[in-house]
Amino acid sequence: MTVPHPAPPSLADQIEDLLPQTQCTKCGYHGCRPYAQAIAEGSADINQCPPGGVQGIARLAHLLGKQVIPLNPVHGLERPRSVAYIDESLCIGCTLCIQACPVDAIAGAAKQMHTVVTSLCTGCDLCVAPCPVDCIVMYPVSGEATGWDAWSQLDADDARARHDFRAERLRREAEENDARLAAKAVSKMQELKQEVPASEAEAAEKERKRAIIAAAMERARAKAAAASAQPAADTPENDA
Repeated sequence: MTVPHPAPPSLADQIEDLLPQTQCTKCGYHGCRPYAQAIAEGSADINQCPPGGVQGIARLAHLLGKQVIPLNPVHGLERPRSVAYIDESLCIGCTLCIQACPVDAIAGAAKQMHTVVTSLCTGCDLCVAPCPVDCIVMYPVSGEATGWDAWSQLDADDARARHDFRAERLRREAEENDARLAAKAVSKMQELKQEVPASEAEAAEKERKRAIIAAAMERARAKAAAASAQPAADTPENDA
């Protein structure tokens, strides 16, 4: 039996491996992977990642055979690494920071006090803006060290693993929720079919409900079809 060889990493894969995986979106993209894809496609430059800093730009330049250029200040400045801290006396348990954290570094529950697991925090600061009571601050923890002097490859690998795990969890939860809603719509439609209207007004109301449920079922089908087609856009051929 011939064992197939794994596909070689695409250019986007190689670029992503050189990014710090803070998932901060300061580059202008929704995470390190989309930024890596944009660089590979030529639609983004190599100097848009403040957490990677000058060393990160040099890494990318070496891979791509480009010149090292200054960090674009539009995307931020190279700074010491920071971690988030929640003032627990002010936290109202709204969960908005938990939803914003790209690496599941915040623990808590609705209407309960939240806390940041500092060893998991990438310093992305995405949790700060959504907080309605301004109880989150960023504390520098790396002294004068910035860029890859303040962040290791192990840190980056761990952050990417947590980010990918979270993305998969959210995808699975969304699919399960969509399945529940679809089953509920089917049940409602079956119940509606069994109803016998006693007047024209009731018949019109039945038809109105039927149209609403049918539209919801069609949206669910379209969403499922789009989700099943999505992996095709992530193939190595399209990444390169």
